Amino acid sequence: MDRSPSVITQVSREEDEDATRPEEGAKEVTLLKKPRSRGLFHSIFCCLCHRETPSIKSNAPLLVEENGTLSKVPAKPLLPRMKSNDAGKICVVIDLDETLVHSSFKPVNNADFIIPVEIDGTVHQVYVLKRPHVDEFLKRMGELFECVLFTASLAKYADPVSDLLDKWGVFRSRLFRESCVFHKGNYVKDLSRLGRDLNKVIILDNSPASYIFHPDNAVPVASWFDDMSDTELLDLLPFFERLSKVDDIYDILKQQRTSS
Repeated sequence: MDRSPSVITQVSREEDEDATRPEEGAKEVTLLKKPRSRGLFHSIFCCLCHRETPSIKSNAPLLVEENGTLSKVPAKPLLPRMKSNDAGKICVVIDLDETLVHSSFKPVNNADFIIPVEIDGTVHQVYVLKRPHVDEFLKRMGELFECVLFTASLAKYADPVSDLLDKWGVFRSRLFRESCVFHKGNYVKDLSRLGRDLNKVIILDNSPASYIFHPDNAVPVASWFDDMSDTELLDLLPFFERLSKVDDIYDILKQQRTSS
């Protein structure tokens, strides 16, 4: 997998990775964002129900499709008021699965965490691998930005993973599946619902379908599964350090896209 320093210009390659990655056993169920089939754990971990990515304009619509019906965007923001020590900072929304970690129900010898998850009265063990350099990345991001974890997984899995992953209290808030908008088969992270100025909001996510309402706010990151030589997060840090000093994120993100 190519890991050039200009990772900010990359479009998420998870479709290609799914196509080239060896098929797993029928009994193994991984925590992929785009599951190959519906199974017992599909309703808990997946954040995309279909592979299609609908075409959406940059600005979120006034009305969003939620569970097949049109509903108005709630007036109450998803995030609380910004803390005084974060005043003026850019809000960075950070994804969990295949961005910071990879999780599986299949036992992994080198798992960083093992999380018990209760499903229908039975406790299952979830094996979690940390992406290389994730500790250094999170610590620095917490110094530069107001960081928010936003995952389409359910809290019963994602919350304990975050407890173990975030040693420094980087995530000021955590948002889970219920905070997503279910739109045309996808769990979309609607940045307009956060309660922050969009010109100071960035989303870091490996799945383009997660930010289809606001692609101009996105910093794409390649999907990660188990490549321990990966340097994606480390390579992104210099870019985020520069980005933390700007007043309007759109100009620098547009410049980066056009120069690629």
